[in-house]
Amino acid sequence: MMDTAYIEAKKVKAKALFESGLNCCQAVFGAFAEDFGMDLDTALRLSASFGGGLGRLREVCGAVSGMALTLGLFSGSSDPSDKAGKMENYAHVQAVCEDFRQMNGSIVCRELLALSENSEAAKDVVPANVSERTPQFYKKRPCSELVYEAAGIVAAKMEELKDASVHG
Repeated sequence: MMDTAYIEAKKVKAKALFESGLNCCQAVFGAFAEDFGMDLDTALRLSASFGGGLGRLREVCGAVSGMALTLGLFSGSSDPSDKAGKMENYAHVQAVCEDFRQMNGSIVCRELLALSENSEAAKDVVPANVSERTPQFYKKRPCSELVYEAAGIVAAKMEELKDASVHG
């Protein structure tokens, strides 16, 4: 049976982590660190480079990358000969990406931020120019809501997979 309290707690935690100044990937992945016995500092360092659509390149959304990292710990295989395990994990990642895309229209950062390739914001990928987290930042970017949704999507997928393994 799906633990809706768990899912909601992960959503709230991810949003709070983002609003504390972390990037989208750190917020999502960090919300799940303790589930895997990982200390938060390690989780945040591991996911640090995926913010802003991978190093602020505005490619795959950091919240989506956070879902993939989380599923890697949850259902990924470290055995190079485990082709079935690899394909199963990829299927889970594809499913959560599709859920995210259905909810938000894209999994690409620049598209989610309604940025074109030629906009000044899309060109602004220099790390020294990281945007200040002001009330204006939160008004013009949907990231708080995106990390909230991403954490919910991946938490629900993990709950679904737990239920399937118990009942399957």
